[in-house]
Amino acid sequence: MKPFIVPVDFSDTARNAAQYAAEFSNDIKGSSLIFYNSFDKILAGSDGSPLFSDPVARRDLSMAALENLKAEFSSLTAAKIECIAEEGDLINNLSLLVKRTGSELIIMGITGSSRLDQLLIGSNTLSLISQDIAPVLIIPPAAKYSGIKNVVYSSDFKNVERITPLAPIKSFLQLTGAALHIVNVDTEHHIELTEEYKAEKAKLNSMLGEFKPEYYFLRLFDFTDAISTFSEGHNIDTIITVPRKHSFLESLFKSSHTKKLAYHSHIPILAIHE
Repeated sequence: MKPFIVPVDFSDTARNAAQYAAEFSNDIKGSSLIFYNSFDKILAGSDGSPLFSDPVARRDLSMAALENLKAEFSSLTAAKIECIAEEGDLINNLSLLVKRTGSELIIMGITGSSRLDQLLIGSNTLSLISQDIAPVLIIPPAAKYSGIKNVVYSSDFKNVERITPLAPIKSFLQLTGAALHIVNVDTEHHIELTEEYKAEKAKLNSMLGEFKPEYYFLRLFDFTDAISTFSEGHNIDTIITVPRKHSFLESLFKSSHTKKLAYHSHIPILAIHE
């Protein structure tokens, strides 16, 4: 099986994501992990001033920290854990690493290590999602792994054959064995679905019918609140979303209300591109 990549910047949030990944991998037969750190040429001092250092020494320092993390979490999983530290830009390095390993999943926290309490969302995570390098499982700071039994996928039920990222959704469902819930939120829903919605539902069911999805059509005005409330009420373990203009993920990262949700929700988000 291709390895899951876990970017680590040694923040509390990254450590939590690494622990989540270790416990998750223990439920996936034949899985392995790569704990990965990308470091800059310049190391900042405690006062923020730049400190120039030997790249070899920086790599050794990062590798030692990764090995400590590996030792700490190895007892949580039977999966093999490899440690890699490289100099350079995180996004570019991850892109190359995904190509080298064929990895189909990156597991990552949503905050950075610098001024953690002041950061609302990690710029590295946002950049990674926008590049469509691989599906990214975003682990909120308070998330604890307890299995992935229920997954929700939000769809606008428009052009589903073109915009549904079928292969990675199927891969994740096959990997986890989770039950699939498909939700549509629209202010115009009434007692009966329109013919257009019925047609798109039929198409989506032909694509994902093997997973016996349950469908929900919610007439609500706030999309993010609707997905959040639904997820809490149906014991959802992962929210699958497709990053694009006006998507749930975009609103999650830009709205002040949903930034709070992103920080405190225990529900991870799987970002998959079309």
